[in-house]
Amino acid sequence: MLKILSKEISSYLNSLIAYIVISVFLTGIGLLMWVFPETNVLDYGFADMETLFSFSPYVFLFLIPAVTMRLFAEEKKTGTLELLFTQPVTDFQIILAKYFSALIIVIFALVPTLIYYFSIYRLGQTVGNIDTAGVIGSYIGLILLGAVFTAIGVFASSITENQIVAFIIAVFLCFFFYSGFSSIAAIDVWGKSSNFLDQLGLLYHYNALSKGLIDARNVVYLLSLTVVMLLLTHVIINSRKW
Repeated sequence: MLKILSKEISSYLNSLIAYIVISVFLTGIGLLMWVFPETNVLDYGFADMETLFSFSPYVFLFLIPAVTMRLFAEEKKTGTLELLFTQPVTDFQIILAKYFSALIIVIFALVPTLIYYFSIYRLGQTVGNIDTAGVIGSYIGLILLGAVFTAIGVFASSITENQIVAFIIAVFLCFFFYSGFSSIAAIDVWGKSSNFLDQLGLLYHYNALSKGLIDARNVVYLLSLTVVMLLLTHVIINSRKW
């Protein structure tokens, strides 16, 4: 498993995918936080990182599918997927190796944003006037959200050999799970059930974590959805062997 994980990470680093994803993410978020007049911290006047944690999920909606679209689709197209099955590892270990390789790239993209935290920490009218506990909670929520999007992307890549199709499916599923349930719940026909529908979506749980309150229910939901998507990927991959 570690050998496959290392191979996948090396393939990312030896191609432009990882560098493009990280550059686009940091450039986009950097412009939103420091340049654009509607969202930049300097004009906003408050020492917080709300811009980062509000807009990152929407950037992730496109960047994470771009990272994951090749994982299984490329293997299917080139016919090398069958070679993986001959390795002395289980199907699920192969899935996990590919999953964690993509998740590591996503986390790498987040690490440089710590510079934003230290900048705001120092720029406050009172140095250190920033809710550090809230920032930590928000980072945990963003990493968990990235983990779910990565699992969805891996699943999408497993059901087709076309990388573009895998990308489109992943974007649609990520968007639906993130804000689809909230949008459906907002329709004034559900009555008391609207709150339940809202809680089925990622947005509800991500917003809760972004407040800095690490509630086990929100963490369990995000981890459970990640596991479900990986199990569905296992079903798809295993079905190809019959």
